[in-house]
Amino acid sequence: MAQFRARQIIGKWKEGFALDVHTLSSIPIGHNEFGHMQFETTRSDAGELLFKLKNRRDTSTVDELVAAVVSHLKTWNPPIEMIVPVPPSSPRTIQPVMLLAKGISDQLPIPLVECVTKTRATPQLKNIFDLDERLKALDGVHTVDASVTLGRKILLLDDLYRSGATMNAITTLLYEEGKAADVFALTITRTRSFR
Repeated sequence: MAQFRARQIIGKWKEGFALDVHTLSSIPIGHNEFGHMQFETTRSDAGELLFKLKNRRDTSTVDELVAAVVSHLKTWNPPIEMIVPVPPSSPRTIQPVMLLAKGISDQLPIPLVECVTKTRATPQLKNIFDLDERLKALDGVHTVDASVTLGRKILLLDDLYRSGATMNAITTLLYEEGKAADVFALTITRTRSFR
C-alpha cells in the first residue's frame, strides 16, 4: 500500500485532510524541441498514483489509492453518512474522483451520492492563478439536491487540493442551500504551495 503523510487542509468545512503533498520536487532540466520547459519531478506515493490515474489513465492505481483513503478514514473516523464527489472540472474518458469515490463507498460501505452538479462549463482553474478570479469563475457554477443533504454529515471528496476555491464553494453550498449538518473534506493530494 502507498505510504502517505496526511496533512490538514483548512477551509469552510468542519475538518479536512489531504493524504499527502502531490509533488516532492520539480527541477527544470531544459526546453524540449517545442520550447517548453521540461522538469524532473518527484512525487509522493499518493501523488505518483494519482498522476498515473489522471494523466496516463492507469486505472490499476485505483485500488491502492482507495486502500490508502480507507485506511486514513478509519484512523480519522469522521462521523460521515455519505460521500459526495466534487464534480469533474472537464470531461475525461476516466473521471478519477468518481472512480475513487465509488471504490471508497464500496469498501466502507458508505453511500456515494452525486448530489452536487455543475450548471455550466468552467475554465480549468489550474490555469487561473489569482484567487479572486477563481472565485468569480466558480460563482453560481454548482447546484445541490438539498433533499438528500438536509441534516446529513458529508465527506466531500476531491483528487487535488490547490487553492481550495472549489471545495470551499461547494462546502458553502452544502451548508447554505443543502442544509448539511457537517461537511468534512478529503483530497488525495495537495500542492506544496496553496495557489
